[in-house]
Amino acid sequence: MSITDQQSIEHVDIDQWRAVQSVNVEGVFLGCQTAVLAMKDKGGSIINMSSVAGLIASPGIVAYGASKGAVRQLTKSIAIDCARKGYKIRCNSVHPGYIETELGRDSMNLGGGDPAENYKKRIALTPMGEPRVPSDIANAVLFLASAEANHITGAELVVDGGLTAV
Repeated sequence: MSITDQQSIEHVDIDQWRAVQSVNVEGVFLGCQTAVLAMKDKGGSIINMSSVAGLIASPGIVAYGASKGAVRQLTKSIAIDCARKGYKIRCNSVHPGYIETELGRDSMNLGGGDPAENYKKRIALTPMGEPRVPSDIANAVLFLASAEANHITGAELVVDGGLTAV
């Protein structure tokens, strides 16, 4: 059974599911809760890291995709809750596509096959035809944290080279 098959709905282990939800959802929840309590008097910006897997189907990695969808929804709920309470806290999410990192390269082993061929296929799905680099994501976060984004809350900033637009 391939790694991807192990993470399909038929085979994902409940302990694996819970571990992913604990880190990716509960971790974000606790961070946001702490941030809101710390910032509610003076305001600020919360930026949650999600993924394109929170926007489009992720059949081979159901626990991960579900967790990133939860981060997307949690972000929107916090944004509206803070706005309605008059807190000057903005809450947004960033949704990267494939990022050229060690973890990104390791993901080319998911599902078996030749990692170099898997990489070519992944990049071919991205209309801009190239992977993004960590500084692309950092720049998106920097923008959302800046005064230039002072009226943006509950938004999803997708940095994926057009993958989800197809």
